[in-house]
Amino acid sequence: MSLLPALVGGAILTGVLYEQQLFGLMPGVWLLLYGVAVMSGGTYSVKVVPLMGLGFMLLGTAALIAPWQWAQWLMAAGFGGLQIVVGGVIARRYGG
Repeated sequence: MSLLPALVGGAILTGVLYEQQLFGLMPGVWLLLYGVAVMSGGTYSVKVVPLMGLGFMLLGTAALIAPWQWAQWLMAAGFGGLQIVVGGVIARRYGG
């Protein structure tokens, strides 16, 4: 229940941004709201999960103020890099 509201909010905002043709804001919104979802859901998990959520929130904030071309790389860094790194930490430290 703590993960779902932010994800639904992200889906709704994606629809609105699409209708308004504000495509450049989508990566930042996705990263930011995914970070909010992970941080709130991570309150019931190991300490590194909320920290990952904070990392996504920081990347999302940067993507919202950075040029469009940077936003693509920040999204790749979050959903590609940060997710894999933290997954490796969880697997190594907590056994899965």
